[in-house]
Amino acid sequence: MRVATTFSVTVLAAAGIGHALVTGLDTGIDRIDPFKDMKNRPAAGHGMNVLLVGTDGRDKISAEEKKKYRLGGAPCHCTDTIMIVHISDDHERASVVSLPRDSYAMMPPHTDQNSGEKHHEHPVKINAAYAEGGPQLTVRTVENMTHVKIDHYLEVDFTSFMKTVDVLGGVEVCTARPLKDPNTGLDLSVGTHQLDGGQALQYVRARHVDGAGDLGRMQRQQRFMASLIAKTTSSGVLLNPVRFRDVARTLLSSVRADKGFGTDEMVDLARAMRSFTPSSSEFTTVPIGDISFPVKGIGSTVKWDPKKSEKLFRALRDDKPLAAHRPRKKATVVGVSPQQIRVQVQNGTMTAGLGKKVDSALRKTGFRTTGAPVNAERRSAGRTVVLYDPRWDRSAKSLVTALPGAQLKAVKGQGAVLKVVAGADFKGVRAVRAEDAYQGEFGAVTGDQVVCP
Repeated sequence: MRVATTFSVTVLAAAGIGHALVTGLDTGIDRIDPFKDMKNRPAAGHGMNVLLVGTDGRDKISAEEKKKYRLGGAPCHCTDTIMIVHISDDHERASVVSLPRDSYAMMPPHTDQNSGEKHHEHPVKINAAYAEGGPQLTVRTVENMTHVKIDHYLEVDFTSFMKTVDVLGGVEVCTARPLKDPNTGLDLSVGTHQLDGGQALQYVRARHVDGAGDLGRMQRQQRFMASLIAKTTSSGVLLNPVRFRDVARTLLSSVRADKGFGTDEMVDLARAMRSFTPSSSEFTTVPIGDISFPVKGIGSTVKWDPKKSEKLFRALRDDKPLAAHRPRKKATVVGVSPQQIRVQVQNGTMTAGLGKKVDSALRKTGFRTTGAPVNAERRSAGRTVVLYDPRWDRSAKSLVTALPGAQLKAVKGQGAVLKVVAGADFKGVRAVRAEDAYQGEFGAVTGDQVVCP
C-alpha cells in the first residue's frame, strides 16, 4: 500500500509539473478562426477531426537550405497537402485520410480574399479554396464534400515541418526501390535511411520518382507519418514533459491553428498517444473514380468515387476503423503489391492437386489468382517457371520472389495475366508485401504495415 501510495503521488506530481512546463506553449501560435460565421455545418460525429493542411511557406528557411533542398522560387500560398486526421473517441486509434490536392470540388459561394470579387458556387481543384478564401473556405469546401465536421484546423509550413523532424532527431524511412526526383533533389538508394528535416521535406514533396505522381507522393507522406508516429511514441517524447515542450514549441513556432486548439488540447492528445503503437494508426486516400477528369477552364482533375468515398467518410463520422487491424507478418518487400497481380496457375507435373495447392498458397499471400488451376501441356516440369509479358516485368519479379527457386521466362504478347507452371521443385510460397499494398475495403493500411521492419 505504501508503494502504491508513493507511486500515485509521484504520478500526480509529474502530471502537475508536466502541465506547468507546457502551459503557455499556445501563446506563440498564429491564431485564426476558420469557423467564423459558418452555417449549416455537418452534425458532429464521434471522436475528433483535425483538418491538417500543409502549405509551401518558407519565409524562415535560410538561403543555404533553400538551395540545398531545392526550395527556390516564390511560394504560391496554396495547400500542398490536405489530410483529415480522425482521433477515435476512445483515444486508441488515429485515422488519416489524404485528399488529393487536384480533387474536383464545388467551391461554395464566397468572396475572393484577394480581389474582393463575389463568386457563386463553381467547380475548382480543391487546393484553390485556400488561394481564394484561406482556411475558412478550405474548411467549408472540405465539409461540403465529405459531410465530416471539422473540430480543429492545423496549418503547417515547410519551416515547422523541417524543424520538428530535426528536434525529434530525424525519422527513419525505407524503400524497396531507388527514389530519385530531380525537382526536389531526393536521391535515396534501396534500403533504410535516417532523414533529417530537409531530407524529410524532399521525401514528402517528391512527385517525379515514378508515374504515380501526386498519388504516389501521398502514399509516401502516409508512410512518413506512420514512421513519425512510431518515432514520437517510442522515443519517450510523450513521457518526458521537457522533451514534449521542446518538440511542441518547435512545431508551434511556425503553425497556424484555430483558437480552440490550446495547451489543454495538446496535453490531452499527448496523453492519449502515449499508448499508441504503429498499429494504432491507419492511413488511406479518398477512393478515386476518375484520375483524370477534364473540367473546362480548369484542366485535368481527380474525381472521387461517389459511393466508396461516401462510405469512407461515413465510417469516419461513425468512428469506425478503416483498416483490418491484424498482426504484421514477416514478409519480403517487393516492388509491386501482390493484390495488383493476376496469376493463372498450371500444374506442370503428374502430381494430383499440385496446381490447387500452389493457387491456394499464392492467393493466401495476396496474389489475384484465378482460383481455377489447369494442367500444363507438358507435365514433366522439374522446376517452377513464371511466364510473363515483358511489359509486366516488375510484377513478374514480385511473383518470382514469392516462389523460391522459380525461373523467369519472358513471353511477348502474353498480356497482363502472369502464368505459374508449377514444377516438382515446388516447396511453398514465401510471404511478400509491397510498400503501398492496398488492403481492406478502403485501401487502408495500418502504420505497422508500412514502417520499416
